[in-house]
Amino acid sequence: MVVECMVDMGKEQKLSASLEDYLEAIYNLSRWSRVPRSKDIAEQLGVSRASVTGAMRLLKGKGMIHYEPYDHATLTKAGQAAARDVVTKHNILKSFFIDVLGLSADVAQQAACRAEHALGPKVIAQFLAFIEFASRDKRNGYRLADEFRDFCAERAGRGGAT
Repeated sequence: MVVECMVDMGKEQKLSASLEDYLEAIYNLSRWSRVPRSKDIAEQLGVSRASVTGAMRLLKGKGMIHYEPYDHATLTKAGQAAARDVVTKHNILKSFFIDVLGLSADVAQQAACRAEHALGPKVIAQFLAFIEFASRDKRNGYRLADEFRDFCAERAGRGGAT
């Protein structure tokens, strides 16, 4: 599975990491409350409402959302596709950090948030393939990811860095 970061809107358009975060917030809030308002988006992203208003105007101008000041935002078809791509990348990375590297959910969440914007579709596709590979049963029924976590625990016990 290849996750494309670009959205087809006649010509390819790359969104900034910040605008991707706004799309992701709108997407997630839509799934939870169905009416994502500026104050909800600001709270989720830890930004001011003025910042949200600016981002909403940019996203509206790019055809990603339907938005009017003092009203809620909804994703356009292009916005939904872009938001799904961002969420998919985030989930793949978080899964890798938890399931393969054995990191805690909190650490994995923070790392995925930082990495999701920097890694292109080819890297994300390889992460997904590696997660699938590492999760398959290997020699004598052991899983590669489990073996790696055991190695890290052993290494930490010897005073090595993890």
